[in-house]
Amino acid sequence: MAAKPDYAAIHREAHSAGMAAGKAAIPTPMTVYEADGLSNRPKPGGKSWYVSEGVCGFAWVTIPDGRSSFARWAAKQKLGHKGYPKGFDLWVHQFGQSMTRKEAYARAYAKVLRDNGIDAYPRSRMD
Repeated sequence: MAAKPDYAAIHREAHSAGMAAGKAAIPTPMTVYEADGLSNRPKPGGKSWYVSEGVCGFAWVTIPDGRSSFARWAAKQKLGHKGYPKGFDLWVHQFGQSMTRKEAYARAYAKVLRDNGIDAYPRSRMD
């Protein structure tokens, strides 16, 4: 009989890989300008903001089978929640609003899960 996977150790490895990837990611900085009405042009004399961490967004790791043993373990640890329309999602809470860093974390985390035989993939969306 095969030994039961040590999901706590896999999670620690995945989180560590995610943190390293997020810290190593290099966001593309942007400047946000107050718009001139509904146009895409900056408002003359308007305010502007420099955003060093790039675009704002979210990222998470999806486990397609929300009934898998890893998903059930992660749910008991309160690491995520039921995905929509199915599956299980582990949201990236680190790195503030930086979508670039969150995406890097999610890609690295999902890779460690896949390397350990757990079906997982990263997802994200811009805010």
